[in-house]
Amino acid sequence: MDAAPLDRPYHRLEALPRSLWLPALITSAGERSRRLADARTWLDSLGAGALPPPQADFGDAVAVEPLRRVVGELGLAGLARGVPALAEQVLRTLLWHLDRIVDHQPRLSRAEAIARVAEDFRAEWQLESAGLEEHLALLRSLGDLGHMRWDELHGQLHSRSWQAARKASEWLQQLPALVALVRRLGRAERSAAALAPQSRESACDAPPLALRAIETRLPDAPGEIVGVRFSSRPERMLASEAVMLHHPVLKKLWRARHAEARLLSWETQAVLTDWRPDRHAPPHRRSAQAEPEPLERGPIILCLDTSGSMRGAPENIAKAVAIAALRAAHEQRRACKLIAFGGPDEVLERDLGADAAGLRALLELMGQSFDGGTDIQTPIERAIKRVHEARWHQADVLLVSDGEFGCVPHTLQRLDEAQRRFGLRVQGVLVGDRETMGLLEVCDDIHWVRDWRRYADAAEGGDGRGFSPVHSKSLTALYFPNALSQRAARHAPSAGNNE
Repeated sequence: MDAAPLDRPYHRLEALPRSLWLPALITSAGERSRRLADARTWLDSLGAGALPPPQADFGDAVAVEPLRRVVGELGLAGLARGVPALAEQVLRTLLWHLDRIVDHQPRLSRAEAIARVAEDFRAEWQLESAGLEEHLALLRSLGDLGHMRWDELHGQLHSRSWQAARKASEWLQQLPALVALVRRLGRAERSAAALAPQSRESACDAPPLALRAIETRLPDAPGEIVGVRFSSRPERMLASEAVMLHHPVLKKLWRARHAEARLLSWETQAVLTDWRPDRHAPPHRRSAQAEPEPLERGPIILCLDTSGSMRGAPENIAKAVAIAALRAAHEQRRACKLIAFGGPDEVLERDLGADAAGLRALLELMGQSFDGGTDIQTPIERAIKRVHEARWHQADVLLVSDGEFGCVPHTLQRLDEAQRRFGLRVQGVLVGDRETMGLLEVCDDIHWVRDWRRYADAAEGGDGRGFSPVHSKSLTALYFPNALSQRAARHAPSAGNNE
């Protein structure tokens, strides 16, 4: 025997969230059986971002239609799209106001009572939905909202951590280069840059022409010393001529020789070498060894420096990068791990996923004040350990720091082994004025946020101009090249490229 007829219409409660059981059972307007049946229709429609059909009126079309109209005018259906907690809250408050009609009678007629509850419902959601669309747009980009309850969602939107996340998202709009960098991280897919046009491939396949050196000699220009001659240029005279200037009599002879252009001077000439194609020489063939295929879009291991030196504008940029990483991971279904590090024993390691734990980890970082020292060993060691796990084989490491750290040789050796075995790449984001030895030794590429000062809050002295007092991040390589280690020297800037 079917058990469903025995508990009609209450068998419909099974299809409803527990938070809607009481509002669906307490009925002073309409019919209980219709309310239980139509509640599911309302939830499904609101969750899909659409108004429910007029037929879903809970058995009281006259009373429900004004409330349904308010839902449409305020755009609550669009706000509730993909947010089950908000859809439940809209329906729960609508049912509560619907049951308030009887409380206004007989002081008001039924028509007046219906109009009164519709206005009350409108006023409540006008206040509740103010700014909600912007909040939900950011939340949707960071994770799946289906797991959140309304009280939890409402609490998050009014928390200090969420305000910091909103501000970081605003900073992120001014950092398109970092957003593009985050999206390229990983080695799970073939890079679009690898798909070059056929014409370019055919041009590149042609063997290069041999080059020959053409020398041009410039007499009397600064360069190689080739002899001695007479001249009137004191800056090139021999030391024997300069000695005469200190003698009371010979200095007169010096003046005479200078006037006659008879000073013994060094003869120099400059040699300019110009390499030009030699069409008569046999062309050189390229090596048959194929270059590694460019890869992108894989798991992300995000290492954020949360030391005290990062406080202020660097902290804002670091939090913006964390927003970009979680957004990319959510949109492209990529794994993302956050390793926030400060001094010794100050490491926060969390998975930034689309679930509640991922969003909670992000908000925990947003509400954190950067302080303490800098210990780069632990996060790099942890990142290397993760890459050895199957889930993170194709991951890249993104290190955001001002570069005030150093790394011991043992850790650098382990990093080299991971790069040889898995192809691991370490991308650095420099939020400061110069590259340091630690950053140069750890990172394969360094992306400089040159105008990082503009991301400081007004209370921290930020003026939005982002003036940089230096012309290049590679000050050590430019002025102290011998101070660079062999690993760091790979980042030495080429001529004419100081960025």
